[in-house]
Amino acid sequence: MNIPSNLKYTKDHEWIRVEGNEAVIGVTDFAQGQLGDIVFIEIETQGETLEMEEVFGTIEAVKTVSDMFMPMAGEVLEVNEKISTTPEVVNKDPYGDGWMIRIKITNPAQLSELLSPEQYKEIVSA
Repeated sequence: MNIPSNLKYTKDHEWIRVEGNEAVIGVTDFAQGQLGDIVFIEIETQGETLEMEEVFGTIEAVKTVSDMFMPMAGEVLEVNEKISTTPEVVNKDPYGDGWMIRIKITNPAQLSELLSPEQYKEIVSA
């Protein structure tokens, strides 16, 4: 299982990569593995400002449909267009081409509430 050391994580299996006052968010390798083959992703929150842990979209796999939660508060600036036409890219490259959204961070202090790679590894290994 791949858990990159340059990211922060949530207990709900989202990752976040902070880039200045913006961040890129996606689902972890563990999450895509648990979901199985991803067939559809719906994100209709572009332009909205959401609070930490609010739902920003849903991800549908052959087995189930799951909500995706904001790791921290922010305005959704961009949705990855690639995932709407080829959602399986999330299975192949969850930390690269399979990213979900880009946000403008509205509460940088929340970064300290996220999990380190080591803390996330403990959760998924339990």
